[in-house]
Order: sequence, then structure tokens, then C-alpha cells
Amino acid sequence: MTRQKRMENKYKVFCSCLFVPLLFMLITPSVSKASDKQELVDKALVTFNHFIADPNMGWVRSNLKYARGVFIVPQKLKGAFIFGASGGSGVLLVKDDKTGHWTYPSFYTMGSASFGLQIGAKVSEVILLIMTQKGIDALLSTSFKLGADISVAAGPVGAGAGAKTVDVLAFARSKGLFGGVDVKGAVIVSRDKWNQIYYGKPARPVDVIIRHNVSNKGAEPLIRRVSEVAGSKTGKTK
Repeated sequence: MTRQKRMENKYKVFCSCLFVPLLFMLITPSVSKASDKQELVDKALVTFNHFIADPNMGWVRSNLKYARGVFIVPQKLKGAFIFGASGGSGVLLVKDDKTGHWTYPSFYTMGSASFGLQIGAKVSEVILLIMTQKGIDALLSTSFKLGADISVAAGPVGAGAGAKTVDVLAFARSKGLFGGVDVKGAVIVSRDKWNQIYYGKPARPVDVIIRHNVSNKGAEPLIRRVSEVAGSKTGKTK
């Protein structure tokens, strides 16, 4: 490796160390009110309905029943000039193996940084289908990176597309454009403080997804809708 190449790599690492924390600060909304979290849950329901109504998302409708979980990001922002950045907050629902019920949502933030001469900005709705137990286990951790800790691929579009053998399939809708989205390298971080505010007591993802010891009636419309589309039981996980 040439000296110039080593210097470029060091520069990228240095900028990433500064830029990624800044990115999460910019995309992280206030955590002071439960109403902020309910708004995110409500937007997740709207986003989910957008995907289900979209004729290009037949694969999502047909295969949600095979997913172990669904992570919904109502608004994923992307903008760049020299440095690229993308990020957004969302909620994860997981299907309980024993009961077939879908859990209450757990809160997360997803963000990434890239480098290069990029100019532009866009807003996307994103859905990640968690297809394996390995993917669910990763989401129970404090943070992880897509494509490193678990495998991820852009999801197929259209009812006739075949499934991919990966942990996570990613789909996006943006300004009338539909299809899979490349989220490799994105870091997903659990928001325990947001869970605590929304559920009224300390709650980590394991409390919401595995122990089922929290609840909030505000999330029930989202749970019912996901259950309907997935053909799962509509009762809440207890």
C-alpha cells in the first residue's frame, strides 16, 4: 500500500469517527415526551400501509408471513456534499415463535456515513424484513452493523421474485421510485431511553421483544395491521 493510500485511509477513519456521532445527533429527535414516540409509531403504521398498498411491493405482502421481524423507518434522510450521510429512526416488531403474535414495538435509530463527491438529498421510507433468528439476536444487542454482524441484501421487487438467503432484506420507497435499497454498513442502535419514555418504565429490546413485560395501547393499531398482512394471530403478545 502506498503512503498516499495509507494517508487517505487514515483520513477516512478520522472523519468517520467525527462524522458518525454527529450524524446520530442530527437524526435523533427529542426524547423528552412520550407523544414524540407515539408519533413515530403512528408514522410507522402509515409507512407500512404505503408499502402494502404499493403494487411494486408484492413480494413484501406475500412473504411477510415468513419474516421473523419487521423494522419500519418512516423517514430515512439522505443528503451529501463531499461527505454522504443517511439516517432515520424506526420501530421493530417481532413475531413470537410460540404464540404467533407480534410484539409491541422497540425503538431504534439507523445511520451511516460514506465518502466521495456526492451532491443531492432525498427522503425514503424503509422497511427491513428480518428473516432469520440471527437477525433478531443482533437487534437484541445495543448496536450492530448491517453487512458485518449480519448479512443484508436489497429486497426483491414484484410478486414473482425469489427469496434471498440472507438475515435481512431491505426495501425502500422514495419520490415515486420503488425497489430494494443498499444499507450495508449502516449502524443500528437500540434506544432504551425511548422505550422507557414510551412504556413508562425501563425497557431494553429484550424486555419488549422477549419478556413481553411492557405495553402501550397506542401501538395496538400497528400490531393489528402487521398481523393482518402477515396472516398471524391478531392478539397481543403477553
